[in-house]
Amino acid sequence: MSEAPVRPPTILDVAREAGVSKSTVSRVLDERLPTSHSPTAQRVREVAQRLGYRRDRFASALRRQQTRTVGVLVPRLTDTVMAMTFERIAAACARRDQFAIVATTDDDPATEREAIERLLDQRVDGLVLTTARLGDDVTSGLRERGVPVVLALRSDGTTPSAAGDDELGGYLATRHLVDLGHRRIALVAGPAYASSALGRRAGFRRALAEAGVEDVDHLVHESAFSMESGEEVARRVLAGTDRPTAVFAVNDNTAIGVLAAAQALGLSVPDDLSVVGYNDVPVSARLPQPLTTVRVPFDQIASAALELLDEARAQAPARDVTVAPTLIPRSTSGPVPTQV
Repeated sequence: MSEAPVRPPTILDVAREAGVSKSTVSRVLDERLPTSHSPTAQRVREVAQRLGYRRDRFASALRRQQTRTVGVLVPRLTDTVMAMTFERIAAACARRDQFAIVATTDDDPATEREAIERLLDQRVDGLVLTTARLGDDVTSGLRERGVPVVLALRSDGTTPSAAGDDELGGYLATRHLVDLGHRRIALVAGPAYASSALGRRAGFRRALAEAGVEDVDHLVHESAFSMESGEEVARRVLAGTDRPTAVFAVNDNTAIGVLAAAQALGLSVPDDLSVVGYNDVPVSARLPQPLTTVRVPFDQIASAALELLDEARAQAPARDVTVAPTLIPRSTSGPVPTQV
């Protein structure tokens, strides 16, 4: 005859053994509260340890109407920037005794709406979206439903967001090229629906305007955020009769695509063409020619996003957190060619 399974100890068992109430045990063992060093608290912890009692965090969370989980939406995890952002958010959650759940959208609005509902079905405490599109009503609809939501990396002008200073970053990248003597600088500009791309585009324009280059529309080339798109745009731009002496690509993926196009066309980097990217993903420093780029502080963005989510849950006034990027000069940028 098999033995009956051993019942795990309950909070009531701890209370009886320690000679205190259930509420006292709950307060003593609640990690969210300051640790008490009173004799009673020490006795409760000793009894709990001896009995092998473990708090049921899920049941506790349901009682508080919280699950201590955060839903994170990214376009795709094959994009290094998005993977890094989720990892930083997950690490920041772990430091706060929270857990991050990720869903991908392939940058498709319909898929995004479905993914949001799936995350909400998991009873997440709030959402961090890296998928915001200018002019979209996704976040306003969530706020109307009372869902705490914040943005990371991008903004929409109304939802609290944690992002890099994209205008400053675009300015730093372009100013670096201007200081090297370049004036004919092409911009692989990213998609117009992303505030991050538009901010970097604005910084590009400001730096060229300071250098006396006012007519820049013909230098701006819209793209996706992918290597393939960067290569496609660069092949077209670099094969033209008025070839630029430098290219600023608004993320490292598109910059790597530009490098591939330059190599295919027989151009030497940086002797014939300088290239600057954005984000400073790990591969950028490890390319055969390390990529000049703009470093984004993803750790700060992740921590700020969770702080803003706390504020959204508390219905605090909406605000944005903007962190400064840093130019990282490497070997893909150099002086303007003497013969152009």
